[in-house]
Order: sequence, then C-alpha cells, then structure tokens
Amino acid sequence: MPLHLRPFHAVKSPLTLLHLACAALAALAASAPAAAETVVLRGGILHTVSGPTLTNAPLVLRHGLIAAVGTEPAQAPDRVVELNGAHVFPGLIAPLTLLGLVEIDAVRATRDSNEVGEFTPDVYAWLAVNPDSELIPVARANGYTHAQATPSGGLVAGHSSVIALHGWTIEETAVRRVTGLHVAWPPFALNTTPRSESPQPDRWRSIEDQIRDRERRLRDLDEFFNEAEAYARRRAASSFTTERPRLPGEPNPRPEPPSDGFLPVPAWEAMLPVLRGEIPVFLHANEIRQIRSALEWAARRHYRVVLAGGRDAWRLPDDLARQGVPVAFDHVFTLPARDTDPYDVHFTAPAVLARAGVKFAFSGGADRFGASNVRNIPYAASHAVAFGLPRDEALRALTLHPAQMLGLGDRLGSLEAGKDATLFVADADILDLRANVLRMWIAGREVPLETRHTRLYERYRAR
Repeated sequence: MPLHLRPFHAVKSPLTLLHLACAALAALAASAPAAAETVVLRGGILHTVSGPTLTNAPLVLRHGLIAAVGTEPAQAPDRVVELNGAHVFPGLIAPLTLLGLVEIDAVRATRDSNEVGEFTPDVYAWLAVNPDSELIPVARANGYTHAQATPSGGLVAGHSSVIALHGWTIEETAVRRVTGLHVAWPPFALNTTPRSESPQPDRWRSIEDQIRDRERRLRDLDEFFNEAEAYARRRAASSFTTERPRLPGEPNPRPEPPSDGFLPVPAWEAMLPVLRGEIPVFLHANEIRQIRSALEWAARRHYRVVLAGGRDAWRLPDDLARQGVPVAFDHVFTLPARDTDPYDVHFTAPAVLARAGVKFAFSGGADRFGASNVRNIPYAASHAVAFGLPRDEALRALTLHPAQMLGLGDRLGSLEAGKDATLFVADADILDLRANVLRMWIAGREVPLETRHTRLYERYRAR
C-alpha cells in the first residue's frame, strides 16, 4: 500500500516542527545501543543451555552483554528486576525462514523472497527485509529474538542473513549479513502419471525427459561451481586488490583496473566466502536420494554444508554424523511421505538424529508459511520431546545449535558471560504450550512484546 505523506511545507507551526524533532530524537534514543547501566535479574530459574539450570541465581547485564551468571556484581547495580520464580532462557533463533521477506503469501506485492534466474549468488536477503513486518513482533512474542532470512528461487538462490527481531532499519536489524549460500538440490522423484490421466496434458513429461532434466540441472550446478573455483584461482593469481575490505552484501569498490587485465565479476565475488570455507552451503533437500546425492557432492567438493529441510534425514543419521553435517529440520508436523512409514515417523526423527550425534536445529521452513509459522517452532520441539527427544537437546536445538549453525555461537544461544544480553523471561518452561513470554532483552535493550494480536485484543475485549 503506498504511503501518502504530507509535503514538508504543509507543516506550518514552528512548535509542531519542534515536537517532530523531539519525537525523532526520542525514537533515535530508543533505538540506540543499551546504556552502560548494570541490570541484575534476580530470583529466576536460569536455563543456561550450555551448562546447568540455576535456581535463584542472579544474571548481570551490562553494556549489552551478559556480565556474570550466578554471581552478584561487585558494585551496586543501577537496576534490579525481580523475577519471582520465572524462567529465563537465551533468545530463540529460527533458521530457514522467510520472516521479513513475506508478509501475506497470497498477495504478490508482499513477497520478496524470490529472484529471477537459476543462478543468483549475488542476492543478499538482508537488503529485502521489511523491518516493519507485523509477523516479526508475533514471532518475538513467543521467545524469538533472531531469524535467518532465506532467499529462494532457482538452483543457487543467494545468501541468507541473520536478522534481530527488533529495529528501525534493515541496517539495524541485520546482525550477520551473510550466513550461507542456498542451493536447491534437484529433486529425484519422478511423476509416473500417464499422459491420459494428467490434469495438465500440455505440461506432461515422460519419465525419460524428467531424468534428462534432472541430470542437466546437476551438470549445470557442477559447472557453475567449477567456474566459480576457476574465477577464484584467476583472482588469486592477478594483481587485483580492493581499496578496503568489503563488507558482506556491500557492492565492490571501484579500484583502478590491474595491469594484467583482471576485472571483478559481482556474481563470482559473492562465491568467494563459500570457496574459502568462511560460510557454509545450505543444501535444500528432503527426499533420501536427494540427500544422498547432495552429501556425495559436498564430500567431493570439500565444502562446509548444512542440510536444509532434511525430511528424510532420519534415514541417513550415521552418514550425516560421519560427515559432520548439521541439519535445519522443519518437518516434525509433515505427514509421512510413504505409506509404509509409521504415523510418528517425523515426530521421532529429531530423537533419531540426536542419538546418532547429528547436530540439528528446529526451523520454520522456507516455504509459503515460513514467515507466519516461526512462532510455532517451539511447539514442534515440545512434540519431539514427547516422542523421545531429550528436553535439553530440544532446548539446544532452539537456541545454541542454530546459533552455531549460523556462525553466531560466540554471541548467541546460551546464557554465558561475555555473550550478548539476548534473553527472555517466561512464566513457565518454553517447551510447555501454556508458557507465556513476559519480558525480553535483545543485545541488552528491553524490547516490547506488543503485537497486532494484543492490540486487537485490547481494542475489542470490552465490546
């Protein structure tokens, strides 16, 4: 919906201008980093995730960081928050979501997750995030402080980004602008419906044509990465330098062309962090043959990879554990794919992965509901606990594991001294469906938990 703004000259009163300036300064102050005050949370149950659960232990926040866990500050704090037995958790992190990229899936104008073309490695999701999305505070209200905004479309969709679920601008919300390159692995399933029974006979394709198309796409993918590696070798051998280190997602500066004639190509420049092993490749694959093919390719290429989706990952847990491939799993509530599978095959899949030693995280999925379903991810974790997953492992799969998967394990995912003061307070265990989030801090700054739902409730509850 277009915004209809008054022209500036329509504001006639100097007093009005002063009020506007004060409001702008107040907004800037509210969005500024946390002050240097020392805040102590007392009387709560601290779920540290990386260590034991502590009861009635203080948690000290200072300069946007966790200053101490379980010990009082040396000097009197500026502020004390009494928790009265409430539960404290590190902020939840949602990998593989469309949060900030899609608002209403049925409205094309609110979808900005797909790029045109099969190979778009120079797409960076953080640039398309809408910080004003109504879905962001809804996810925040159920404990989520960060999410991975994930591009889609084509074989190589581009780079995902980690966003904080509070902020005025895309620059403020983008915590890590580049977290990984996303590759949609070609499907191996074949449509065996005869032409006479096809609902769209003009689009019907024979089994042979489907196999040829899959092989062509696999070939194209291999050739793309071969060309990227050739470019990286040519770049390393040239005299090309940049004037300063390039920030992830930032356009290249324009230095003088090198004497050997090498010129940078943005698409290939975007591939360099992957080829250097600085970020992983997120391989989107669900069916077992897809996953097997993707793992063989990753082993041959020696890339860091994360299995995204991973519906059939439970069928290959030992292979995943042996290769050290983490899984962003979003199929707890997916119906069984085969009529021979038991009804609870996906309910028990997280427990199977955990027993094999596979590091996994519960994700929201990068499908059409990947933005609105972020708030429901803890319910998938609690359901997996009911089907054999240890509670501590489920909590790690909501916090520490996704943080490590996204390259933020040193900052987020657990209550440890030195990490970001990103946490929330709930009136019960977050794996209990009845739990309510009471308060939340992101990087030391307390953020509101108001949502469109609460506003509508307050508006209509007295009617």
